[in-house]
Amino acid sequence: MMIQPDQKVTILMHEGIRGLHGKTGLAMLRFSEANIVAVIDRECAGKSLVELTGIPRQVPIVASAAEALQYKPDVLAIGIAKLGGELPEDWREELRQAIAAGVSIANGLHYRLNTDPEFNALLKPGQWLWDVREEPPNLPVGTGEARFLPCLRVLTVGTDMAVGKMSTSLVLNRASLKRGLRSKFLGTGQAGIMISGSGIPLDAIRVDFAAGAVEQLVMQAGPDHDILHIEGQGSFFNPASTATLPLLRGSQPTHLVLVHRAGQTHIRRYENFSIPPLREVVKVYETIASAGGTFTPAKVAAIALNTAHLDDTQAQQAIEQVEVETRLPCTDPIRFEVDLILDAILRSS
Repeated sequence: MMIQPDQKVTILMHEGIRGLHGKTGLAMLRFSEANIVAVIDRECAGKSLVELTGIPRQVPIVASAAEALQYKPDVLAIGIAKLGGELPEDWREELRQAIAAGVSIANGLHYRLNTDPEFNALLKPGQWLWDVREEPPNLPVGTGEARFLPCLRVLTVGTDMAVGKMSTSLVLNRASLKRGLRSKFLGTGQAGIMISGSGIPLDAIRVDFAAGAVEQLVMQAGPDHDILHIEGQGSFFNPASTATLPLLRGSQPTHLVLVHRAGQTHIRRYENFSIPPLREVVKVYETIASAGGTFTPAKVAAIALNTAHLDDTQAQQAIEQVEVETRLPCTDPIRFEVDLILDAILRSS
C-alpha cells in the first residue's frame, strides 16, 4: 500500500501545525508530491498555512475531518504522533467519519488500525487502512555486508530527536538528483515512508533484526545507485533513543551529516542531560561508526544546522559560529542552499 500520485490527500494534524508533534504532516506538506487538498487542525482552522509554516503550499486548514470531506479526499494521512504513538480517543470520530465516507487511512501511529474491529467494519471494497509502522516479514540479522557496496551511503545523525535529520536527507537527495547522480532517499520512519512510498519503520522492528532490516534496505537499493541518502533516527545523546546504532551498523555509511538545532544545549524533555560541544559529538559518532576500524570509517562531512527559530541575521551568525567551532562546512539546508553539504560529501569521496 502507498499513496498514489493521482489521489487527493488530507492530513490530520490537530494541534500539530504549531507544535513539535506535527513533524510528519509538516514534512509531507514540504516534501511530498501528493495532491494534498486540506489540513485538519482545529487550533489553526481558517488560517494561512504559508504564514504559519513558511511552506509555499496553498492548502486550506479546516477544523475537522467532516469539513475536509468537501475537498473529496481519497486518503487521510495521520500527520501527528502523540507521545507513545497511541490513538487519542477524540480522533476516533474523525477517522470513523472519514472511513465511512470511503476515505482510506495512512496511519503513522504505533496503534494498529487494521486490528480495530470498528474501523474494519466500515471499510468498503478497494478501501484500505495502511499501518505504516508494521515490521516487514522475514527479516535477516545484520552481517555488515553493506560496507562492500560501491555507492556512497550518507546517514544523517543528530544531537537529539526531531532536529531535522529526515528533512536534511530529503533535500540532499533532491540536490543529488539535480546533479545527475543516481540518488535515492531511504525512509526509515513513518513520514519518510509516506513521502517516498517505501522504506522501513525502524522503531517498529524488533531490536535483534533492526540492523538487518536497514542492511536489507540498503543492499536492495545500493547496486543501482551512485549515492543513498539514509534517513537518520534518534540520537546517541537522547536516553530514550535506540535507533541510531542499527542504522550505523546496517547501512555502513561512507559519510555522516550531523544535524543540530542552533542554540540547543540540553536534550528536549530531559533537561538534566546536556548536549556535548559539537566537536565532541563529531568524535563520538565517528568513533562508534568505525568501531576502532572494524566497520566503515565514516567521517562527519558537514553540519546541518536547524535555524527555523532564528531570523536571517541570527541564523548566519549561528552557522558561522558552528563552522569556527567544528572546522566543518555548515548551513541550514532548508533555509539556505544544501549544495555546500553535498559538495563536502563528494569532495571527500
